Amino acid sequence: MCGIVGAVAQRDVGEILLEGLKALEYRGYDSAGIAIIDPKNQLTCLRTQGKVQELVNLYKKSPVLGKTGIAHTRWATHGKPSECNAHPHLSGETIAVVHNGIIENYESLRKELVQAGYHFCSETDTETIAHLIHQEYTNTHDFLQSVKNVVKKLKGAYALAILNKAEPDHIIGVRFGSPLVVGLGIGENFIASDLAALLPVTQKGLILENGDIVDVHRDHVDIFDKTGKKTNRSIYESELTLDAVNRGQYQHFMLKEIFEQPKVLEATLQNSFSDHHVLIESFGHKARELFPKIKQIQIVACGTSYYAGMIARYWIEDIAQIPCQVEIASEIRYRRTIVAPNTLFVTISQSGETADTLEALRQAKDLGYMGSLTICNTPESSLVRESDLAFITRAGKEIGVASTKAFTTQLAALCCLTLAIAQHTTPAKNLKKLVEDLKHIPEIASKTLETTNRAIKDLSGYFADKKNALFLGRGIQYPIALEGALKLKEIAYVHAEGYPAGELKHGPLALVDKNMPVITVAPNDDLLEKLKSNLQEVRARGGQLIVFNDDQTGIKNQEGIMSIKMPKVNPILAPLIYVIPLQLLAYYVALIKGTDIDHPRNLAKSVTVE
Repeated sequence: MCGIVGAVAQRDVGEILLEGLKALEYRGYDSAGIAIIDPKNQLTCLRTQGKVQELVNLYKKSPVLGKTGIAHTRWATHGKPSECNAHPHLSGETIAVVHNGIIENYESLRKELVQAGYHFCSETDTETIAHLIHQEYTNTHDFLQSVKNVVKKLKGAYALAILNKAEPDHIIGVRFGSPLVVGLGIGENFIASDLAALLPVTQKGLILENGDIVDVHRDHVDIFDKTGKKTNRSIYESELTLDAVNRGQYQHFMLKEIFEQPKVLEATLQNSFSDHHVLIESFGHKARELFPKIKQIQIVACGTSYYAGMIARYWIEDIAQIPCQVEIASEIRYRRTIVAPNTLFVTISQSGETADTLEALRQAKDLGYMGSLTICNTPESSLVRESDLAFITRAGKEIGVASTKAFTTQLAALCCLTLAIAQHTTPAKNLKKLVEDLKHIPEIASKTLETTNRAIKDLSGYFADKKNALFLGRGIQYPIALEGALKLKEIAYVHAEGYPAGELKHGPLALVDKNMPVITVAPNDDLLEKLKSNLQEVRARGGQLIVFNDDQTGIKNQEGIMSIKMPKVNPILAPLIYVIPLQLLAYYVALIKGTDIDHPRNLAKSVTVE
């Protein structure tokens, strides 16, 4: 959730660290800070509440020179957002620590440190780590060994970057459950929670494994695994470029990413087909062995990815004719699970580091699942490395906190998964047309953006004074209603709820009046006539309907109904297309309301804590 950057170089590192923090703003944060060992061997720390730009402004007023430093963006877990709770945290003006994650046993450790004479300046669990390392170093006078000793005392999931002014020529990093990478330069090396933070200086890095401790010097890097043994990690070269983290012509990353969907959908799908079928090998070399044996599927995810899983359930049960369960990761972890024979465990995550999803996968390995598969946008992530199979979506870097292109590429991947499994359960002739229609989804997405963007921008003014909204869908479109409501909540701060349209009369209809917008997704599918009856229930109560539909539905503009026309699409694949205008609606309403669209309050991009 937070961002870590560190550098050991032959040049001043302050601006490198600040640029790194700017690149990590998409992760969500509420404060920022930087610590550098200056030429006089003094540890200087600057911290601010608010945006990275506040820290940049402070740095410009009081520049700190130095060739070794660490920096951080914090998302509050322990202690409110404030300057004193911002990282880095110091001990004895000697040790500086930045930390992602949570230390679960910090309270007992803190009590021991207070009894030993340490004074705490913050409410955080992180300051405990700084004092523990200072205490160990006082005894051992060995920086690396001090960190190793402290790590043994910590319980939780975390990533650390640590400075010691007594040993100013290196940084020590720790990865235990929260991502951390090493960036490799020439005569300089770096550390970060995401290699994207280091793109201005390097595209080469080492992906640390869980339990690794790394000692980063200018000219070499030493890695020790969880057993304490010195080890090596493979060099990874990122495909990202600086262009991927720039807005270009767009006012916000979210709008840019909405309009990138035709391109990234095409990239995700392009290597998945051979003639009229999906290549099973695109899910990994074990897929051809495992897929014919699948009798049931368990999907686990969080947030938007969970809604993608809900849609996949419709596909898997309808097309592949295999039972499928979908559950929120934070729930399945804490209940007794009955695993049927030959059940495939499927996780979905944009970052591949979502804490609850990752822990659910680790738990699943002890529960008797036949295998595990992840749908993920980050090939170097923990979920990819710890799953038996993986399908890598090609969404590219998604900077906006509210997921858009990552969601639609997840849907494309899940549809491919359904078709790949269905090859063993369904006659090929029944799949051929669906495969061909899926290949055309990118161009339909492009047409959707072209034909609906202006109408939705004009419509958004209607929401200027609205504080509530209902989203309706039936069947496979119900999760799209949920996703549309989530987007409006996330970035426009409008209270919105998604419902199956047939549930209106079981409660939500009580909310409908002339001031309640009711947004409905209405493709021309088997449930259309049922849906029309539900819409009449809204009209009879004076509700204002906003309906996304194609010409064949017969729904037109009239009193109480605003119809926005959609391109024709195979109803089975309609979720891939009908979510796009709901993303645009959320964006333009948020623009009118003046919210921080790319960095909505209280939210983070990659949720790496429970």
